[in-house]
Amino acid sequence: MTRYIGIDIGTFESKGVRVDAQGRIEAMARRPHKMLTPQPGWAEHRPEEDWWGDFATIARELTQGIDPATIRAVAISAIGPCMAALDANNRPLMNAVLYGVDTRASAEVAEMIAAIGPDTLIARTGQTLTSQSVGPKILWLQRNRPDLWARTARVMSASSYLVLRLTGAFVIDHYTAAGFGPLYDVERLDWTDDLAPGLIDRHRLPRLGWSCDIAGQVTSAAASETGLAAGTPVTFGTIDAAAEALSVGVADPGDVMVMYGSTIFIIALTAARVRDARLWYAPWLFPGQHAAMAGTATSGTLTHWLREQFARELAPDEAFARLAAEAEAVPDGAEGLIVLPYFSGERTPIHDPNACGVIFGLNLTHTRGHILRAALEGIACGTAHAFEAMAEAGAAPARLLAVGGGLQNRVWTQATSDFTGLDQIIARTTLGASYGDAFLAALAVGDVARTDITAWNPEASRVTAAPRPLHARKLAAFKALYLQTKDLMALGSA
Repeated sequence: MTRYIGIDIGTFESKGVRVDAQGRIEAMARRPHKMLTPQPGWAEHRPEEDWWGDFATIARELTQGIDPATIRAVAISAIGPCMAALDANNRPLMNAVLYGVDTRASAEVAEMIAAIGPDTLIARTGQTLTSQSVGPKILWLQRNRPDLWARTARVMSASSYLVLRLTGAFVIDHYTAAGFGPLYDVERLDWTDDLAPGLIDRHRLPRLGWSCDIAGQVTSAAASETGLAAGTPVTFGTIDAAAEALSVGVADPGDVMVMYGSTIFIIALTAARVRDARLWYAPWLFPGQHAAMAGTATSGTLTHWLREQFARELAPDEAFARLAAEAEAVPDGAEGLIVLPYFSGERTPIHDPNACGVIFGLNLTHTRGHILRAALEGIACGTAHAFEAMAEAGAAPARLLAVGGGLQNRVWTQATSDFTGLDQIIARTTLGASYGDAFLAALAVGDVARTDITAWNPEASRVTAAPRPLHARKLAAFKALYLQTKDLMALGSA
């Protein structure tokens, strides 16, 4: 019997899957955790409890009742890029600073862009610096926690931490490393220290490799904690969004994944490198391939917030179902209500950490269903705004593949197709990153070819776009509302 395990650490939940040689799911497991927000603009996880604790628990569940020696390989993905600072004994020195939803280093971002220059950043690192970038967060750590910085022996992201705990290998994949700007050179596919001299010594950064490479084997100590067999191969890991894209068949230039998760994340495979300051760029999971990316700062996170504010008297599952039904009963367009979903600032294409959430156009006829529908349409407008930037940059979507927990919300998925004008392909299995990880595990040990993902996970259904003039008008109003309130937002954050 041949099996593969994939485990993904998300913003609010970790998931794992065990599959057989044909990609059929044998077992699944999940474990919730919290995103800590100790103050506005901060977003954190606890590496030991939220990352390793989740991984070890899920791995034990997935190995119950089987011989762990039948597991050919394990692959990992996680949120990213994050900043985890470890001491010389590989112990976390502080909570990990999360990806673009954490905007604490906004001053450092602006300072480093001014010092390096936006054109140089695009040419050398593939993207300008934003709240998504790890480099400015390292500078923030140096300035604001000098005692911890003095003890920092290694800086890594979430997937790297898990691989380290499993195998002892200090590694990172190229796709994740591209988020460590300005420390990663996309032309040389290597770390660089000339753009930010003195920021961090190269030996404090992980060894680079590809997501389909084997980083090492499960150690005896890790085996005792996880239930995995010692010696099981472990891949380099990657960011969750990349594993999700792979899981639903993103394979050729023009293929685009939209991930409905805590945030919206978009990955477009391109024939050549895209250079545009509104987007992110990274080498794809395999040598010679390119990815242009976009992402919102809040989407599923916003639905969680709305549930807590408007339906806290209901159990979570009941509340989401009730709110979804109420939103579906509201007419398309939410009867004039517009929501700017910038409740944690915004990432692409505006890259504005000062952007704020706005509920515009309220009157006494509006209900909580209107607010939820307007919020979902606002997220769809933000997604359409990102697709416009991609098209202008030469990465127009040709085939849109959807994945993520938000697919269960019909209002959200239909609004996305209607505002973007794009049909969405939904694969048979939309479990997400953990399923893509399982495929990467099989790929890493040579048991499958890249094209085999279509056999593992064929198309099952589609969301058909039905755009109307109403959608074009609302999208135009959405973008105008941001432009007309942008200066007020910055003033309010000062």
